[in-house]
Amino acid sequence: LGSGAGNDVFVARRMVGETGHVVGVDMTPAMIEKANQNNRGLGYKNVEFRLGEIEQMPVAENFADLVISNCVLNLVPDKEKAFVEIARVLKPGGRFSISDLVLTGPLPEGVRNATALYIGCIAGATTTNAYMDFIAKAGLREVKVESSKKVELPDDVLSNYASPTEIEEFKHSGTEVLSITV
Repeated sequence: LGSGAGNDVFVARRMVGETGHVVGVDMTPAMIEKANQNNRGLGYKNVEFRLGEIEQMPVAENFADLVISNCVLNLVPDKEKAFVEIARVLKPGGRFSISDLVLTGPLPEGVRNATALYIGCIAGATTTNAYMDFIAKAGLREVKVESSKKVELPDDVLSNYASPTEIEEFKHSGTEVLSITV
């Protein structure tokens, strides 16, 4: 999900070999074209890229054995719908592996509203609890956080979007940005 130029798809293709099939989904025509161009150079016959949004994937129900996403779901406006779609496309017994950013509390308003930090995957992040609730509501089971690592937000970055007082309040709030793999 959020296949971009295809890098994760090509890694997955190595894992499934010649007999598997890998589909990348991305919402931008330019990335689909770039991924197809990259695939033409590699010559893989069992890889395809589809234009579509994660909240309404161009993939049949019970299609996938595994769904992967690398730091993309935090960019999705309707995360709950995205996880419902993941559950829809997974075959019974299928799995998902998602690396993403989550929060333990609120970000300063200026940070939450900064386009550059949204694109940088920070501003679109939701809390860990909300993220895990979306997964549970979608009916996905046996879910665990495999890894979690704190992401530091440097003061010089924060200072572009928050006042010195807001930065100090944020630093003392206990809120953390975490990179998790579920």
